[in-house]
Parts: sequence; structure tokens; C-alpha cells
Amino acid sequence: MRGVAFACGAWLMAGGAGLAGAQPPAASGLARFEQPIPTAATKVVMVPIPASTDGKIRAFWMSETEIPWEVFDVFAYRLDEEQGSPKADGISRPSKPYLPPDRGFGHEGYAAICLTRMNAEEFCRWLSQKSGKVFRLATAEEWEHACRAGVTTKFPFGDDGSVLGEYAWFAENSEATPHPVKSKKPNAWGLYDMLGNVQEWVSSADAKPVTMGGSFRDDPAKVTPGGRAAQEPSWNASDPQIPKSKWWLSDGSFVGFRVVCEQDPPAPVSTPGTPEKKPVVPKPDEKGGGNKDPRPNGE
Repeated sequence: MRGVAFACGAWLMAGGAGLAGAQPPAASGLARFEQPIPTAATKVVMVPIPASTDGKIRAFWMSETEIPWEVFDVFAYRLDEEQGSPKADGISRPSKPYLPPDRGFGHEGYAAICLTRMNAEEFCRWLSQKSGKVFRLATAEEWEHACRAGVTTKFPFGDDGSVLGEYAWFAENSEATPHPVKSKKPNAWGLYDMLGNVQEWVSSADAKPVTMGGSFRDDPAKVTPGGRAAQEPSWNASDPQIPKSKWWLSDGSFVGFRVVCEQDPPAPVSTPGTPEKKPVVPKPDEKGGGNKDPRPNGE
């Protein structure tokens, strides 16, 4: 990943100061950490996100940036597996795209794009299995909470849209192309590109594919913490396959994702006279089971 990593205590730098209601990540009680990626020289920096003040959202970690190609490639092209090795992890992997998925915009240091929500979810399952932690997509509520970084204004930096270009790539400054991650200012909690650049997959209550945050092709009205866009047929219109790919969006060069990592679940409340039950920590299926799509990997 490009740019200078911000220390956990340096949240006031690069525009974080003076945001009413913003709290430093240390308030969550969680520590920033770096998640290694098998065979990759880079790591995914995970930033602690405080719980919401109303208690509806627990503290969690969120990746500092959108997942870049140099991380996603390891999963997509099985770079973590030894050549000729019959051992498989049981995780579904993407089919080979018929066009370069980066569309020539840029690769190393750029957000992985043109992928479906299922592709992003399978990456999370893979990373969970490799790490022993629980990685997933953020819920829409968690995503907006992290994007706002403790404020209720229109943007995470206030209501003045004239400075949006300092924090986001959008229609007025992007020249119709995505840009390297971490090339704009972060929000007050140290998250980059939450607005603009590429819109990000989240998990929604109705299970429909939804993205948030707007992208490099959107006007400021769509580049907001609450900005949502449901997947449309046009995102995969030029895919010649029948049925269309479940892994790649042929016309989704503006769609990417970032991941969150869960805390251990809270301990259950025990009553006097009853044996205490140990909390069940969600773990990836040892055989890569779970919600594995039953269709062949190449569809």
C-alpha cells in the first residue's frame, strides 16, 4: 500500500482535528494491527473503530483502505498455494476474468475493482481461514458509523462541500478514473477513501447487493456517508457469458470493497447455580464449507 501509515495516536493529523464529536480510535479499547497476507510483501492495516454511543454498534476493526490488487491477487490467483500441490483450502476462488479486471487504470496500490459482492465475501472467508480471525464485509450501519467518525454533519469533515476534494476522488477531480489508495486525507479515525474513489460493498439487512460511499464518477450529492447504490444490471451489461459471471462485474470499474474484523463475542451472562457456558467464537469451516456456492468454480 502507498503512503505513510498513521500511528494510532496520530488521528488528529491530516484534517482530523476540530471535528466536533470525533473520538480517537483508542476510545474503542482496541489496538491497531497489521494483518499479514500469505506470500505478499504487503499487509492489511486494520484500524480500531469505537462502538457507537447508543450501544447498537460494537467496536470493531476496519481496513485502513479499500483492499488493493496486490492483496486481492493472492486470493484470486491462488498465489498462496504451492505449485503442483494437491492440497486445497476448500474456499471458492474467482473464475479467470476474460478481460483484465483492473481495466488498465492501475494495479499495485489501486483498489481491486470489477468484482461482485460474492467475490468480496469469498475473499473474507479466505482471509478468515488463513488468519484464524473473523473477517467480513461491514454492515451498512457499521460502514456509515466508521465513515462519519463521530460526527453528524453532511460530510465527515463538516458541512462545507468545497473541501470534498481534499478527502475524496469524485466526478469533479478524478478525470474519470480511480486513483491509488491513500492519496487523499483520511477521516478523523484514520480511514482513507471512505468517500469516492470506488464505492464499497456492504452487507445489507435485505441481503441485496449494495455499495456505499460513491465513486470517482459521482457528483458530490452521492459522495456522502449515507450514500447507497444497489447493484444494477448495467454493472455487468457487457459480460458475454450466459449466465453472467457470479465473480466479476464487466462494467463495474467503480466498485471495490474493504473488510472489517470482529472482536470476540461478549461473554454470556450466567445465573447463580447454572454452569457457565463458554462463548462460541465463529470460525471458518475447516473444510471451507459454510455458504460455499454449490456451482462449479468456473461459473
